[in-house]
Amino acid sequence: MIYDFTYFNPTKIYFGKNALANLDGELKNYGKNILLLYGKNAIKQIGLYDEILATLNACGKNIVELAGINANPRYSQVLEGARLVRENKIDLILAVGGGSVVDCAKAISVSAYAEGDPWQRYWIDFEPVNNPIVPVGTVLTMAGTASEMNGGSVITHEEKIIKAGRVFPPEVNPKFSVLNPEFTYSVPKLQMVSGIFDIFSHLLEQYFSGTDDNTTDYLIEGVLESLINSARVAVKNPTDYEARGNIMWCATLALNTVTGLSKTQDWEVHMIEHQLGAYTDCPHGLGLAVISVPYYKFIYKYGLPKFVRFARKIWKIESAGKTDEEIALAGIDALAAFIRELGIPSSLRELGATEAMLPEIARTTVKGGGYKKLSESDILAILRACY
Repeated sequence: MIYDFTYFNPTKIYFGKNALANLDGELKNYGKNILLLYGKNAIKQIGLYDEILATLNACGKNIVELAGINANPRYSQVLEGARLVRENKIDLILAVGGGSVVDCAKAISVSAYAEGDPWQRYWIDFEPVNNPIVPVGTVLTMAGTASEMNGGSVITHEEKIIKAGRVFPPEVNPKFSVLNPEFTYSVPKLQMVSGIFDIFSHLLEQYFSGTDDNTTDYLIEGVLESLINSARVAVKNPTDYEARGNIMWCATLALNTVTGLSKTQDWEVHMIEHQLGAYTDCPHGLGLAVISVPYYKFIYKYGLPKFVRFARKIWKIESAGKTDEEIALAGIDALAAFIRELGIPSSLRELGATEAMLPEIARTTVKGGGYKKLSESDILAILRACY
């Protein structure tokens, strides 16, 4: 069935080679105190740090920096950022980097003035945010998460060994995001393909659900086809502007909530990977890729018509002489072949997991699923198939 929905996205996107020229105009909308949030040295190596610093200084801003945000941002970093916000009366958090930096910025924005333990309140108990929210702006340097245009924030609590995600209401969305595909050129190939599969997985988590004729599924299929085509170009030529631009926009579309409207959704691949990441700190997209094929082979019979459609529409699998199950499995095999084509590792062992970790990952994974609700033993079986 078609579900009722309300759609609102307050993020302003500046896209293209000259997108950064809009930063000074946006900065004029906020007070003097800016928290500049970024990862390690990447933005300095490509000269982006100096450009942004020059713009901030030209706008007369007081700059407080928090560098070194991890690829899987830590809760301790959220707390440190929250302290800096309070002590310096920060008016805007400017996140420069990939989705992890942006996720951390949003976590800081909701945590800085929260009473009690923000982790427990917002990532475990999913309480509504009833405290002041510090606005966030972003300059993106890696495509994958769509964190630049959504309210999602995935944080790892290193002491509890839990990686948890929360989708906050649109008030937490970045107010503006600067997207220049050229800023993604310096990302190493393994990071680039990790981001590409993160995009792919976002689309599949929404696609493999429901049995109705839903316009949103047609949108997802179009974005998937664009992503596959551009990924193949970018793997061969990482500085192809058209391909990297398409990938960047596919990423934003894949999880700015448009491709989830009026649909039930799955997200169990992400739930399993979150706990894999909590134990191994592996790149998110690589973990998703390793888990996806065994997961879909485990559940495809429960959503057979959609898996047949996926095989035919996305991978152009011929139907003649094949049963629906054979068509569906051929589509999943085509997905596996595409993952290999990207050069992504094929096992959990390669991502740093040990066999002893698997039962704990299965036990602590949030249980759910779309076409089939998974048990702990189901998740353990999938993990062993990935290992």
